[in-house]
Amino acid sequence: MSLIDTLARLEAVRTGRAQPVATVRHRHLSPRPLVLVPLTTAGETGAPLGALVGTDRAAPRLLTVAQPRDRALRFAFLAELAEVLLPYVEEYADDTVPEERKETDPETGRRTTVEAELCADAPQLLVPSPAGVEYVRLLGRSMRFRRTAEQDPEAAWPAPPRVPLLGRWLTHYGERARVPGAALLLSMTELLGRHWATGQSRLEDQHLGALLSWIDPPAGTDGAAAALAAELTRDAEGLLVHPPAGPATDPAFDNRRLAPAVARYDAARAAVLAAAGFQEGSRGHDALRRADAELRSLLASQLRPTWDAMWRSVDLLRELPEAAGAAERWKRDRWSYTGHRDRVRAGEPPQPRRDDAVAAARKLAARETAQARLDAREALDDPLVMAGRRLAGEAFAGEVADVVMEFSEAKVPRPRPLVTVRTEDVPLLEEGARVHRALADGRTQSAEFVAPGPDGPVLRLVTGMGRGKVPDPGSVPGPGDRVCWTLFDHTPRGGPELPDPERTPWTHGGPPDAPADEPDPVTPEDLL
Repeated sequence: MSLIDTLARLEAVRTGRAQPVATVRHRHLSPRPLVLVPLTTAGETGAPLGALVGTDRAAPRLLTVAQPRDRALRFAFLAELAEVLLPYVEEYADDTVPEERKETDPETGRRTTVEAELCADAPQLLVPSPAGVEYVRLLGRSMRFRRTAEQDPEAAWPAPPRVPLLGRWLTHYGERARVPGAALLLSMTELLGRHWATGQSRLEDQHLGALLSWIDPPAGTDGAAAALAAELTRDAEGLLVHPPAGPATDPAFDNRRLAPAVARYDAARAAVLAAAGFQEGSRGHDALRRADAELRSLLASQLRPTWDAMWRSVDLLRELPEAAGAAERWKRDRWSYTGHRDRVRAGEPPQPRRDDAVAAARKLAARETAQARLDAREALDDPLVMAGRRLAGEAFAGEVADVVMEFSEAKVPRPRPLVTVRTEDVPLLEEGARVHRALADGRTQSAEFVAPGPDGPVLRLVTGMGRGKVPDPGSVPGPGDRVCWTLFDHTPRGGPELPDPERTPWTHGGPPDAPADEPDPVTPEDLL
């Protein structure tokens, strides 16, 4: 946690209201996102209980599983979820624009520019919390390897036709959510917490109702009191007024309302199945419909407060202007979406259960590079973020006190002006350290720290002045100009190239297609 965040949290405690820690919105927000509020069954990891899903805040689609232990009902839920999600995911697939990108020639190894097809936009999913993101990944993992009746006619429990495809898309979205700065799948509590600091802990910020209470408390109260009420207030039956939808349910709701309703549903269903002669519209069928309607009403009561809080959060975030760097990160998300679309259409198999050594290393390196780029770009886009880097000694800002024109001693002398910056910041500079600043035309200029001067650090400009003997106009700051230099690179690059999977050393698992060693046979001595 940066010093700026700490100060903002202390100020939130003092004022009773969340304090902004960003002046712009650092994530792209789709004009038409799809909101998913899931619920899971207590004690059944990954067993769906219900969900509210849709792109229209006034007309959410309610999906329920009346008996989560019933495999057929779970498959019906997943099939219905696929009916809602897949049309939304696929509607962006055919609207494309030509785009140039760098690719490596597999034969020569050279980087060439080719024209490719890029989706003009991409679908965006919003869930309430990080637990919802993990649940999306869990659903994807449980569905993408399912076999349909068409794929395997002898399958004991064939999945509905579109369920495996939904699993592949949810897996892709869950993996993409692990890339810093990606916005295909966003956790609302994480997104709000990136832009506001509350007077409570980060763990307490995972309750969406409590977090919103700090950001926009009701009239006549402060954030602390409103958050406490959102977390603990219960009605006459002892049920939470603001259920967390975490996606776990409240134990009091499970014990007092949900379990008896499921029992009534089971009894009504057993009666219908036992009486094979019952006709549609009979008393048994009416009892089953009433039990199902009761369960739907109960689950809707737990989901609707979080659904409304999600759209309220979207409204608050849209009031912030989008950061300049968010468009470039969203473009990478669009490339990711386009690439997965192409793999699905090409008939490639689902994502593997485990990555091989090279794929895992590439993912890790890509995420580290994305994190470095995100940190740098957020600081350049947002004065509040840059203030945190300045307090940490990773940047400094001030006024140019003096400029002395010097030239290199090369055969063709190049301008190497010395710039003295008067600053009150305390940057962690060492002799020869590189510093960087953003120019008005979008380029980055670098300089070397020469020595501390009486008026401030003395820097030698080394790039960003053009190729001539005279610096380009505006490339050298003049006395009195305000400048901001950073000790971090604005466009950090990735690490070294990794070997091809076929050349993976044996110390890292060997080639992916290498035959695995057979385990030793079990003997009577192995059993205690």
